[in-house]
Amino acid sequence: MNDLLTLPNVASIVSGKPYATETTSLVIDPSLDNPVARLSHADDTIVERAVEAASAAFKTWRDVTPAQRARCLMRFRDIVDRNRQELAAVIVREHGKPTADAMGSIDRGLEVVEFAMGAPHLLKGENSDHVGTGVATRSSRRPLGVCAGVVPFNYPAMIPMWMFPMALACGNTFILKPSEKTPSAANMIAQMLAEAGVPEGVFSVLHGGREVAEALISHPDVAAVSFVGSSAVAKSVYQTATRHGKRVQALGGAKNHAIVMPDADMKSTVDAILSGAFNSAGQRCMAISVLVTVAQAHDQLMPALVEAASHLKLAAGKRADCFVPPVNSADQYQRILQHIDNGIEEGASLRLDGRQGSETSKGFFIGPVIFDDVTPAMSIYQQEIFGPVLVVMQVDDLDEAIELSNNHALGNGAVIFTSSGKSANTFERDILCGMPGVNVPVPSPVAYHSFGGTKQSLYGDLAVHGPDGINFYTRRQVLTTRWP
Repeated sequence: MNDLLTLPNVASIVSGKPYATETTSLVIDPSLDNPVARLSHADDTIVERAVEAASAAFKTWRDVTPAQRARCLMRFRDIVDRNRQELAAVIVREHGKPTADAMGSIDRGLEVVEFAMGAPHLLKGENSDHVGTGVATRSSRRPLGVCAGVVPFNYPAMIPMWMFPMALACGNTFILKPSEKTPSAANMIAQMLAEAGVPEGVFSVLHGGREVAEALISHPDVAAVSFVGSSAVAKSVYQTATRHGKRVQALGGAKNHAIVMPDADMKSTVDAILSGAFNSAGQRCMAISVLVTVAQAHDQLMPALVEAASHLKLAAGKRADCFVPPVNSADQYQRILQHIDNGIEEGASLRLDGRQGSETSKGFFIGPVIFDDVTPAMSIYQQEIFGPVLVVMQVDDLDEAIELSNNHALGNGAVIFTSSGKSANTFERDILCGMPGVNVPVPSPVAYHSFGGTKQSLYGDLAVHGPDGINFYTRRQVLTTRWP
């Protein structure tokens, strides 16, 4: 175990300076259950200092031209690209995910940076000449002010990069509140933005727990809040922030259904489900967590799926052969084990039991778990587990499969595996979710489209990045002129 006295300190960053307090917690490497850093939690004074700095910086940053703001993001993109190995290593150490997944998440984050670099075009308004005698009307986009982002542990670089590049490109300032489980990537991002030339106060990082998030969400000088996390918390964030007059995008949980038709290519479907359900230990909001087999697809698919899943490598994320990493924390580990126990008690058939763990007794390892004969009333179907647990359900036809997915409270993503264009078209037309996919394991859209679900997976009218991101971080102003 690391010497607690020599652990590196991770402190909040405001106007380029670190701010620490005596209230701390340990950051744990989930592959070893060992502390790797000590996190200093911001107090009310530090929160107030960050908001004041962001408010002051907004007065000048909003007047920086979109082209100049875009050039800052261009430099930031190059700095991240040069340092991606170091950033990925920090993510792997604190999250536990495979290095390849960490690197891929950085790439996905940079896609949003690259989209935001188009700010001079994206922020253009509209013009209507001669709407009346001598009268013209034009619209423009104005920044909101101080914006805040509250993000989860599972993508400590990518999810912030869904938010702050869009906010900064639009002329806002931004305060990031990372998860206390994976805090160090945020500080690296702050340093990179400073190196790219982003002025002091434009981007700050506040570390801590729920109290820091609540202080930002209710602060009178914060104009907008972006959130990603569980649906229960997303709903609370949305209600609290809107009650305080703020613009809010709050992305919640997921229970993504994968529908497998009898005509699907079963070999590629097995590979896709393994990746969608068990890579990164299922700790992503676009993971496949429900497998819906239609008619004889169940007997065609299940033996090969269970056999392949039983051979997936369970290991620390830094190992090149890792497929299923540890889950992120002791609390999450115990919660997933409780879900598995609940599934057994409710009568589901445990086809693959990954509770045996890894080759070592250290760390929070759970291997692939597959439940069959699951019904809609079971808690393992109703609740988001956020772990390497796949529940399998059987239906007679595609309409029943779509209805099953549509009736679930969560509507982030859903996919269908089929060789039939007719089935794919029916699925696309009738499925009720924000991000459907055909023959892909993770239907996560590219940065120039928006990311967000429906039902209890998204609270607010606008999703993240893409066109919705521009709309969220700006307010429309429509000017009517006449010169007599």
